[in-house]
Amino acid sequence: MVYYKSREEVELIKESALILGKAHGEVAKAIKPGVKTIELDRIAEEYIRDNGGVPSFKNYNGFPSSLCISVNEDVVHGFPSDYELKDGDIISVDGGVFYKGFHSDSAYTYPIGEVDDEIINLLKRTKDSLYKGIEKAIFGNRIGDIAYAIQEYVEGFGYGVVRELVGHGVGKDLHESPEVPNYGKRGRGPKLKDGLVIAIEPMVNLGTRNVVQESDGWTIRTADRKPSAHYEHTVAVFKEGTEVLTTHKFIEENFNF
Repeated sequence: MVYYKSREEVELIKESALILGKAHGEVAKAIKPGVKTIELDRIAEEYIRDNGGVPSFKNYNGFPSSLCISVNEDVVHGFPSDYELKDGDIISVDGGVFYKGFHSDSAYTYPIGEVDDEIINLLKRTKDSLYKGIEKAIFGNRIGDIAYAIQEYVEGFGYGVVRELVGHGVGKDLHESPEVPNYGKRGRGPKLKDGLVIAIEPMVNLGTRNVVQESDGWTIRTADRKPSAHYEHTVAVFKEGTEVLTTHKFIEENFNF
């Protein structure tokens, strides 16, 4: 069942999203070669809690950390660890905040130091595909319109679109209906109605779309071990227009990509 939000509830999600956006900004300041990914997790959790929020991911179905941090061929759900970032890596940072009864959810993938042009293009095009999807997230359209826009764009470059993992509704629960795939057909799927809040999150691989789950029970990586990129925003659909509730502004102020 899809839970549609009132304007007042969306304003609360925006408050949550602002804390999340600023936490992402604090993480962005620290991202550089030599930094352990567990330190990034500590920075995010400290900022979120200091500002009255709770990290949405921590203890979610047993997940041990505040951020999902996925490096190189890891697609999503990676654990922060003692791994030290090195020149040429890419790192997906995915976070959520629970505040005043509502969740927000967003992600960003960073290049570390000197990264191959082929991989930089993957990141840029995956980020572009997020906005291609958001352009179709308008009242009266269907979920398939978002999915098709993302898939058509990134497959045009020969990339693989992950199918096993999808975007989702966001609200009182971190994951609500409907699912928002990054592949599909125009005009198919649930209709986008007034008050729908969804996370759109393309996960795009440089090589095959196929993925496997690591033995930790969480981390998803590409089957061919080629890099994967991930960007995400939480958006609200209204009759009068769509609003992006999360922000990458504080990331982009503190990290030049």
